[in-house]
Amino acid sequence: MANSAQARKRARQALVARAHNASQRSRLRTAIKAVRKAVEAGDKASAQQVFQQSVSVIDSLADKDIVHKNAAARHKSRLSAAIKAMGAAA
Repeated sequence: MANSAQARKRARQALVARAHNASQRSRLRTAIKAVRKAVEAGDKASAQQVFQQSVSVIDSLADKDIVHKNAAARHKSRLSAAIKAMGAAA
């Protein structure tokens, strides 16, 4: 375990940062699930609106390095493709 005062402080700070990052990742997952739920409901207009809100969340977390920028791009791409597929199926 941490022996110096500096190392103890860094350990405390790491716990706070870990909790914050976990809550932000939870926000990301919730945003993605909201879009998937809207797609499953079949309402394309609603799904697009929820998608726009989710893109904002995904981009902000990518900017803060909570998730990698390529992972954020992948999530946005797949959600967008799911919404576009709704139009083709309908």
